[in-house]
Amino acid sequence: MQQSAVPELAHTQTRPIHWVATATAVAGVVALSSVVQPGSATAAQSAPAARGRSAAAAVAPPGTAGVRFPLDCGPVKAVVVKKATGDLDGDGRPETVAVVHCDAPMGTPPDGVYVLTRSADGGKPRVVATLVEPKERLTVTDFALRARAVSATLLGYSSDAVPSCCPDVKTPASWRWNGSAFLRSTPAGTRSV
Repeated sequence: MQQSAVPELAHTQTRPIHWVATATAVAGVVALSSVVQPGSATAAQSAPAARGRSAAAAVAPPGTAGVRFPLDCGPVKAVVVKKATGDLDGDGRPETVAVVHCDAPMGTPPDGVYVLTRSADGGKPRVVATLVEPKERLTVTDFALRARAVSATLLGYSSDAVPSCCPDVKTPASWRWNGSAFLRSTPAGTRSV
């Protein structure tokens, strides 16, 4: 082993002065921390952008239980098969979008897509918009709510001669609130058979 040409460094050996300096520094930090105190903690800190909003942002999204959907199911009941929640109109209160069809024992019943909201006082949920009518004979897949828009893939039929079991048209669609109504958009050239 080769010996180092540099002599031992002074700070590698502890001396009483090192212990005194360390104790003084720790005592200073403890004394300073008793003078400077952090703000009081809360269970939930709000985000900086949300601090200026009213308490309406804490409203729970409307549920689908007990809602009468504009769907004629005859002797069977309406079933919510998919749902998503989010603030679609930017008012700080969430809406619920539900995909609903009749609970038919056979076949593929068509879907309806409905937007639910509740009043500012937290009243009973109600349907405020219909995005897809069941009479259109569409089945909804790839359903999502992102960035204040509802998106879905709609499976349908090119003619009345196509059996209900086998949709032959696939169309992506999205709906966005424009301030007075939901506008549907479909990318150009996206229909397929």
